[in-house]
Amino acid sequence: MNYDVLIIGSGPAGQHAAWQAARMGKRAAIIERKPKIGGAGLQTGTIPSKAMREMSYLLTRSGGMRQALAPDARSRHGLLVDAMRRKEVVIAQQESVILQRLLRHGVALIPGEASFIDAHTVSVTDTLGNTRQITAHFIVLATGSRPRRPADVPFDKKTVLDSTSILNIRHLPDSLLVVGGGVIACEFVSIFAALGVQVCVVDSHAQLLAYLSEDVVSVLADSFLGMGVTFHMRERVAEIRREENGALTILESGKQIRTDAVLYAQGREPNSAGLEVARAGVVAQDGWIEINQHFQTSVPHIFAVGDLIGRPALASTGMEQGRTAVLYAFGGEQYAPAANLPMAVYTIPEISYVGKTEAEVRQENVPYVVGCAYFKDSARGQIIGDAQGLLKMIVDARNEKLLGVHIVGEQASELVHIGQLVMNLNGTVRDLVSNVFNYPTLAECYKIAALDCTQQLDQRKNLCS
Repeated sequence: MNYDVLIIGSGPAGQHAAWQAARMGKRAAIIERKPKIGGAGLQTGTIPSKAMREMSYLLTRSGGMRQALAPDARSRHGLLVDAMRRKEVVIAQQESVILQRLLRHGVALIPGEASFIDAHTVSVTDTLGNTRQITAHFIVLATGSRPRRPADVPFDKKTVLDSTSILNIRHLPDSLLVVGGGVIACEFVSIFAALGVQVCVVDSHAQLLAYLSEDVVSVLADSFLGMGVTFHMRERVAEIRREENGALTILESGKQIRTDAVLYAQGREPNSAGLEVARAGVVAQDGWIEINQHFQTSVPHIFAVGDLIGRPALASTGMEQGRTAVLYAFGGEQYAPAANLPMAVYTIPEISYVGKTEAEVRQENVPYVVGCAYFKDSARGQIIGDAQGLLKMIVDARNEKLLGVHIVGEQASELVHIGQLVMNLNGTVRDLVSNVFNYPTLAECYKIAALDCTQQLDQRKNLCS
């Protein structure tokens, strides 16, 4: 065999699979069809959108919001140019870091489009049409996903956009309609509303991010309203038409909305069509690769990780999946990542959570208490002016263990890891009470919420005694 392990796709999942194999002394190679490495995580998704979000967030914190909302088209265009420039700088820096790390570990990089010939052999075709065959003992599929693009939506990368093409727009629209109320949709609502664009949202659900706690999402919705965002909830799009000066979106209710641009952000599709997985005997369902608990496909020496296998489809989980698959492939090591995975939505303000929601706990008939801490009640929250931030903790009333932590506000994606660690180490809410946090910090909200919980728990005990 040419390699011990061949990884198809250079996104977060593929990178970490390759690094793990190299650290074990294995011959590893990555095949990448795009001209640049990093996959959607670096080139068209996670990193660029978060870099743009950070620029937009700084505007809201520095008073630049007033400039963004000014009618001066030149200043508004300058904001977009700055955001795009910052995005490109971050991508270039991260690409260099990833490339150097792969080369330092001895991972081979093979450009071209990969497709199976048989279960151990892959054909790779480069941009000039040259083809070569590569064999490997193990193969890891990490080709990721792309935005869903229904045939009846007239995408043109200028007026009707998806979450990839919107990252490359050159002119800031005065108005933008966002179809969808999920993670990607909400993140772009934040970015463009903060840049002074008049944004409206169309979604079929009753609330944004329908699977999250209502009280947490309401903080985000209030922030959106404060930035001038309008909502058309419980509505569905019947048709999108491109017009000379923008787009016309017709809803099933009959409403008609004209905007300069439309962002369609409803779902993603797997990048598996060109792999010809059937030739290797790999089973797929609508393009999504089926796996077992070790990330093995129906062919034991072929693994699949990252977005290609469906939810949770996060860069962080994909990284662990890549490592886990390689560890099992070469040593049979049944490495188990942390049970409680953190999730983050990089909106303005951020939302992050780990564990279960109240609705899920109630459905399981588990007795629980909820402790809350508002950022405005902490000295740090007052210093930074975050009056809406909230940390919510759900605790099992039987054993005092954390069932879930939900945070909305500045640094939510960082703060959530404290709760995650307590949960994964089987700690209790009283561990948070006894811990000392720096003062003033937002982390102190854990102690405030924990004290709220323990007071309720103690009252329950007194009533029962």
